[in-house]
Formats: sequence, C-alpha cells, structure tokens
Amino acid sequence: MSSQPDSAFSAGAFADATPTDRQEFTYSVVGVQKAGTSTLQWLLNQHPQVCRPPRKEMGWFDVDEQTWQGVDHASYAVPRRSPVHRAMGDATPRYLLMPRALERMREHRPGMRLIAVFRDPIDRLVSQWVMVRARQPDRAPDWPEMIAWRPADFPREIPEEMRGRGERARFLRASGVVRGYYGGQVQHGLEVFPREQWLFLDFATLIADHGTVLDTVTDHIGVDRFGTHPPLKKLMAGTDTITGTRPTAEDLLSLARTFEPELAGFGRLTGLDVAQWTTSRLLAGSLDPAEQAERYAAKAGLA
Repeated sequence: MSSQPDSAFSAGAFADATPTDRQEFTYSVVGVQKAGTSTLQWLLNQHPQVCRPPRKEMGWFDVDEQTWQGVDHASYAVPRRSPVHRAMGDATPRYLLMPRALERMREHRPGMRLIAVFRDPIDRLVSQWVMVRARQPDRAPDWPEMIAWRPADFPREIPEEMRGRGERARFLRASGVVRGYYGGQVQHGLEVFPREQWLFLDFATLIADHGTVLDTVTDHIGVDRFGTHPPLKKLMAGTDTITGTRPTAEDLLSLARTFEPELAGFGRLTGLDVAQWTTSRLLAGSLDPAEQAERYAAKAGLA
C-alpha cells in the first residue's frame, strides 16, 4: 500500500511534506473494546514494515467537534523512521462506537484500511465492567448501571438527553450495552467506507489461530506476511478481584434477547460465525444462564 499522502491531507497540513520524510497512518483498528485490539496492535508492531505509532490509541478522530477542529492535522503522521516502513496504524476501539468518528476519518483519510475485532457481546460487556470497576471501584458504574441503557437501535448521534457539556463522557459511561450493537455498528461502517477497506475478525479466532489471522491482516494492510509469526501475547487482561453486584441469570437472558437482532444483522453483514458465542448459546438454550452467571461472578472475584 502506498504511503503517500491522500489528497485531503496534501491540500492542508501535508502540503509541504514529501513521501520520504513522513510516515502517515494507513490503517486503524477501530473496534471493539475488550476484544483483543491491544494484542493485535502489539503483534502488528513486530512487523519490520510496520512503523510503530507514538501510542496505541491515538484517539485522533474520537473527540468532540470543537476539540477536533483544533487538532494539528499533521500529528496524524510521524517522521519516517525507516525506508522499509510501508504502513502504520493505531488501535482506538472507540472509533466504531463514537458518533461522527468514522465520518471524520473518511474526510481526512478516505483510503484508510480498517480492522474491527468482535467478541461475544455479553462476554465483552462483563470484561469491560470488570476492567472499569478494577480501575475506579468507587466511581465506575456497577453492573446494574452498565446494563441499563438499551436504545432501540445503534445511536449514530449522541442522544438529545445527553447533549451539553460533558456529553461525550456521559455517552461513554452509558454505552456498555450499546457497544455490543454490532449489527448497527457494521452497517454504519459500511455506509461510510467501502467494504473492500474493511476487515472483520473474531476475537476467539485471533486467540486460537493468531498466525492465520495475522496473514489475513497483513494482506489487508498491504505489507508482506510475517516470515515467522510473533508469539501471542494477551495484553490488557482483566483482574479477578473487584467489588460490585453479581450478574444474574435473568440479566444474561435479558441481554441476550436485546442483542439477538443485532447478532442476526452482524452475521449477515460480516459472514462471521457466531453460533458458539455465549449470547447465541443462551438464546439457543444450550448454555445454562445461571451457570454462566456463576462463571462471570467467579472470574470477577465475586463468588
């Protein structure tokens, strides 16, 4: 893939740049949180043709409009570090979630290659809850708050009732369930960027066969395949000691029914097999919700 600037940047902050002195971002891991984005980014950073970004989550498009307008657009590149570098990307898993983030990316980087990794939405939600409770046990939302907000559809704008100062923080705090509205997120993403620029992956497959997944990813971002695949490292693992309210069987069944139409749309759009996901098994009756709730509680140290 070419590392030359897209025309949108050439007309602005990159007007004086040359292909030899700047390494621009050429791909982004845009979702989803708690689905292996840190692991995938670490693996890609081991590739000799991939330039490491200044940090994992650049968050360049994931800000409110006023802040984003003041961003130095030239910061979405770094001085070229090696002539062998052909790609660079960050992993900001909120890009797929946050209203207007993909539209901003399209405006300034229309040729970006996009990667989204998905995990069963209930497993993902529990993992997020454990993470935030471990980090801020006195301030982070407890389980009942995490599962409370369930709009009918994936919100493409911040809801009116959340608008105003601090709206982004309110949206993110309430978004635990919405982050699992995968059908709506993928539909939106495909409306903003053409399908050929997207790669959709399953978290479980990444963990089970990361070498094969890496071959698919390197093909997608336009670099050679690894000669030897780097070893898998599970980064950003959760803790097993938090305080909070235990999930119940009723909670899990209610969440599964909320996610059911989203999973159906997600499967049609991506072609990924979700039959073995926790949510699918709960809906099919092949997984006991009380036993699964006990597993979640034990993993969180609440047994």
